[in-house]
Amino acid sequence: MGRVSNKVIIITGAASGLGKADAMRLSDEGAKLVLTDINVQDGKQVVKECKNEALFLEQDVSQENSWSDLIKTTISEFGKLDVLINNAGIAQIGNIESTTTDQWRDILRVNLDSVFFGCRAAIPEMSKSGGGSIINMSSTTALIGLSPYLAYSASKGGIRSMTKSIAIHCQEQKNNIRCNSIHPGSIFTPMVDDALKNLVGIKLMEQEDPEATRKAMGIGEPLDVANLVLFLASEESKHINGAELVIDNGATAGDASQ
Repeated sequence: MGRVSNKVIIITGAASGLGKADAMRLSDEGAKLVLTDINVQDGKQVVKECKNEALFLEQDVSQENSWSDLIKTTISEFGKLDVLINNAGIAQIGNIESTTTDQWRDILRVNLDSVFFGCRAAIPEMSKSGGGSIINMSSTTALIGLSPYLAYSASKGGIRSMTKSIAIHCQEQKNNIRCNSIHPGSIFTPMVDDALKNLVGIKLMEQEDPEATRKAMGIGEPLDVANLVLFLASEESKHINGAELVIDNGATAGDASQ
């Protein structure tokens, strides 16, 4: 039996990066998956690679109505909802002076509004199923400043506090729903690859040996995060609620040069 055998799990932003890694890991452990993304072609390919039952739905997570449709389809196909992984997100470079109003609104709409919509839509169905786990993908930028990514940092900070408020609410309601946030640092995904190019002029995928460069720079793998997602989705983490779990190999712990 897998660690999440027969659990019904929604993953947003599942066509690539962390979302895809989550899908592969959870499918290996017996989960039934509903994967969403705006990237239809790659999303459908991820479904093909899953070892267990999975379906793909095109979704713009920033649209409120898309969430009621997603939940209805999930219940229709699988009869319940056990886990929601709010993974979808975007990042655009821009500091406090250069970020436009449109950039600010777009990033908060995709990164923060979507988590609000998703959690609000999922909690009633999870309650009917006897409880569940909500996993919100934040970032180490919610804990420290990163001036070139102002709006992104703000959105991830919002996820951090919203997660705690949801956890307390669910505890008050005694609905057996846990809500936690994950805070990855630099992980080898397309989004981080673009950020590295913007910040330090290095694009990992263009290096002669991307894997060796990744290790030398102390950058993690998507599987590192997927293993933590699996733990939070499973009953192994039944007493973890309202936590912010950092996965950055000590990058935010202090100055390693001292």
